[in-house]
Amino acid sequence: MRMPQNSYTSSLCDTLTAKGDLSDSFVADAGARVAMLDLITGSAIYGRGDELRGLSVLIKTSDQFTAALMLCELDGIARRMVLYPPDMPIKYLPSVIDLAEVDAIVSDEAAFGREYPRVRHFVPCGREIVLQEYDRGLQYQTEWILLTSGTSGPPKLVVHTFSSLTGAIEYGRNPDGRTVWSTFYDIRRYGGLQIFLRAVLTGSSLVLSSPWESTAEFLARAGEHKVTHISGTPSHWRRALMSPTANLIDPGHIRLSGEIADHAILSHLRSFYPHARIAHAFASTEAGVAFEVTDNVAGFPAALISNTPNIEMRIENSSLWIRSARSASRYLGDESSNTLRNAEGFVDTGDLLELRDGRYYFVGRRDGVINVGGLKVHPEEVEAVINRHPRVEMSLVRKKKNPIVGALVVADVVLKTASQADHYDLRELQLDILRFCRDALSSYKVPAAVHIVPSLAISESGKLVRHYA
Repeated sequence: MRMPQNSYTSSLCDTLTAKGDLSDSFVADAGARVAMLDLITGSAIYGRGDELRGLSVLIKTSDQFTAALMLCELDGIARRMVLYPPDMPIKYLPSVIDLAEVDAIVSDEAAFGREYPRVRHFVPCGREIVLQEYDRGLQYQTEWILLTSGTSGPPKLVVHTFSSLTGAIEYGRNPDGRTVWSTFYDIRRYGGLQIFLRAVLTGSSLVLSSPWESTAEFLARAGEHKVTHISGTPSHWRRALMSPTANLIDPGHIRLSGEIADHAILSHLRSFYPHARIAHAFASTEAGVAFEVTDNVAGFPAALISNTPNIEMRIENSSLWIRSARSASRYLGDESSNTLRNAEGFVDTGDLLELRDGRYYFVGRRDGVINVGGLKVHPEEVEAVINRHPRVEMSLVRKKKNPIVGALVVADVVLKTASQADHYDLRELQLDILRFCRDALSSYKVPAAVHIVPSLAISESGKLVRHYA
């Protein structure tokens, strides 16, 4: 079924065209660089945009640089763009194709998706722009389809528009021509897409990570490009601060989102980058961007709930609910019941809050609670305490099944450096971390065991891998 053509007020190329002089702005990764100006008239699909006009197009690329080229080229041309992230298991491709009514696949992988009879158009794309104009008239209000993680089953397909995705971004010219954005996120996920769009809408440059480079190599390259604004999850930043090249960047703005920003990571960043403005923001794929906090304190002032421009928030059963024009409209395939929003248009984020001394603190996800003999433990709350220990870099709290109380709390802990443990008996250090927890937590929240581990798994979205998610 074809969607009717809508009046369309803007697209990425329209926005770039309106910027005027873009001679100094660029998009780059470890292997390629393209001028922002060339995105207006260039083609990375060799001028085959007309073939995709009005179709539902799935974009599957091996790197995010190529994905960025496709987003600029197809917004306003396709009726729907489906961003297939690199970590999404291929077993979910058939259901994504069916739900999104995919007519065409654009990919730099020659054989990708060709076994699905529903898909009639296969268009190759590359990492180079060919300056070949074609008619970009008769534009559509393209739907942008983002996939949820898919870690606990088939992903949900979240429907956004250019307007909802950019609602939190102030349009404007890069004031001094020297703003360079970068991010640990992948732009095929909501957090990274926000940074990509922010760079485009302000005419700034953007430095992307590459799948074949390490964190250390990415930070070194970001330093070479003199990145001024950089974002990531707290887990991204904990890993970055352990890198020997963390001192090669000198950003003026650091932004955290996607996970709870606790006191330990905010304090560490403030110490390591004393000249940076550090903000932690709340946003989700479904609810959109809600607010950011810049006072270098975990949590947020309670007044933000009722006093955030263009955002309506409320708390029900400790969960944060949000209504705004920045939220997604629906899940694809769920049009009849629309479980994404309630009857009033609010989105339940599933993030739980606790009010203490006039400030709300995120304590964890509703689906992540550990039940210890009928008492609820939020892993993130315990992690925030462990992470304050002077010898801890990061931690992951998880459950271990127990026949008596149902579950026990255990913690996996990464130390700040391997050498620090050499001066201490590991057993004594584990006991010291437990004493640290007992001083700050109720007894049922204290881990039954602490395991010192060399590293923790971090997903492609930059979050600690939690097996309940």
